[in-house]
Amino acid sequence: MPIPSSTRPFPLSRMSTLAAAIGAALVVAGCDERQAAAPAAPPPPNVTVVTLRQQPVAVTTELPGRTSAFQTAEVRPQVGGVIRERLFTEGAEVQAGQPLYQIDPAPYQAALDSAQATLERNQATAASAGVTVNRYRPLVRARAVSQQDLDLAEAGLRQAQADVAQGRASVETARINLDYTKVTSPIAGRTGRSTVTAGALATSQQAASLVTITQLDPIYVDVTQPAARVMRLRRDLANGTLRQDGDGQAVVHLTLEDGTEYPEAGRLQFSEVIVDPGTGSITIRAVFPNPNGQLMPGLFVRARIEEGVTDRAIMVPQQGVTRTPRGEATALVVDGEGTVAARIIKADRAIGTAWLITDGLREGDRVIVEGVQRARPGGKVNATETTQQALNERAQAPARTASGSPAPAPAR
Repeated sequence: MPIPSSTRPFPLSRMSTLAAAIGAALVVAGCDERQAAAPAAPPPPNVTVVTLRQQPVAVTTELPGRTSAFQTAEVRPQVGGVIRERLFTEGAEVQAGQPLYQIDPAPYQAALDSAQATLERNQATAASAGVTVNRYRPLVRARAVSQQDLDLAEAGLRQAQADVAQGRASVETARINLDYTKVTSPIAGRTGRSTVTAGALATSQQAASLVTITQLDPIYVDVTQPAARVMRLRRDLANGTLRQDGDGQAVVHLTLEDGTEYPEAGRLQFSEVIVDPGTGSITIRAVFPNPNGQLMPGLFVRARIEEGVTDRAIMVPQQGVTRTPRGEATALVVDGEGTVAARIIKADRAIGTAWLITDGLREGDRVIVEGVQRARPGGKVNATETTQQALNERAQAPARTASGSPAPAPAR
């Protein structure tokens, strides 16, 4: 009996062919899935670069310091006595030689009168001795008076003349002491508080001062600078890296403790020649005009010293400089083909919003200043040029908005 077609066994050859076809289909499907899952290569990141140019830059150094008085005088009496009157107003300006106190002059006037009288008596004695000598001289030649009598008369004259000289010195001393009863200011300046009042007893050369006078115009500002920086400055001036104009006195500007700028510019007066062994620093003194008395001794200030001008400075915006874990300054530069390279640089100091670079970069290098996080050394980037001025304007825009200018309307 014939076997129904539904129950006939499937030929082995056809089964092998079907399995091969199914396997090939699965392989093709797997390849398509892997190709579809593989992402496309991302485009190069966008960065902003600044092309470096050599330019003249004023090199400045900002150092902490304190103000000190130009002159300070502690007034003490040179003669003793009762103070009869105070002749100045506390806290007022006084001039050199202006009377400050009056000590009772009566005893010193009496001493002057006595010395004057003694001088007059000595002068009379000297005159009498001179007359005697003049009378004895011709008598000695006539042998009417002995030579011994003439010698004694001449000795008496010299003694009388010495008494006259001593009397004149006594008169001058008494006159000086009388003048000292009027205590005067040795310098021009502003008075402090008086430590005595009328009726107080003053003694000659006493330890406590009567009043302190301080000269505030001009005024000193003392700052300290590391000795290594001073030596480097001198070396840069010697080899021509830095130059100074005029008489070589550096200009100094002050920032007060509250952050405001002092309107008057000062001049560097001198620097000490001895290095402090404890701190390794040198004290530098500048002198400032202080016509309104705005600066007072003891104020903490920050002095900005213009050391000189470098004509071939390379300046890099601060956002283009980063630091390695070891503290080395680095910058990313882009070549003409858009390839990024890392440079280890030497950032000497910050001037404004840029670093002064002394090594590692040269004129014409393009330094990445925006998008530094997206750039990698050896990778490609799309570079857009900008300038330091444009960066500063963008940085100041939020500050202007915060200060009261209308902010841009939000996008809808």
